[in-house]
Amino acid sequence: MSVGELAGLLVAVFWAVLVTLLAVVLVRLSRVLKEATVLVSAVTEQAVPLLVDAGAAVRSANEQLDRVDEITANVQDAAANANALSSTVAATIGGPLVKVAAFSYGVRKAVNRRQAGPTVPQQASEREELARLVRAEVRAATAPRSGLLSRVRRAVRG
Repeated sequence: MSVGELAGLLVAVFWAVLVTLLAVVLVRLSRVLKEATVLVSAVTEQAVPLLVDAGAAVRSANEQLDRVDEITANVQDAAANANALSSTVAATIGGPLVKVAAFSYGVRKAVNRRQAGPTVPQQASEREELARLVRAEVRAATAPRSGLLSRVRRAVRG
């Protein structure tokens, strides 16, 4: 055997091994592709119902959100009505109620002072203030009444 024949034999063996390896790889690749096809078809079979269910869930959620919007609008109306009612009640009853409370406070203070008897202030500043108030009352009582209001009162009295 010559060197050329030996080289040709080596090349033929190399090609035979290479083709065999490629055939094995192609057989395995075809198995993988078949399994991938089966897997994709199974996923497709399961994904379609899931997508249908997801669409139904989204529609249901939209319906619920519409209901919540209606409820929110009703609650806002009720809150506005309650606010208007409380404002009306406060305006109607609040003023007279404050007046009654002030009157009852004044009556209580007067009754307490009446029961306690006259009190003389203990501190000098309180006594001075009381003396100033008394002088002002005396001046007001003894002041000549020459104003327009006093003339009108005298004319009405006759």
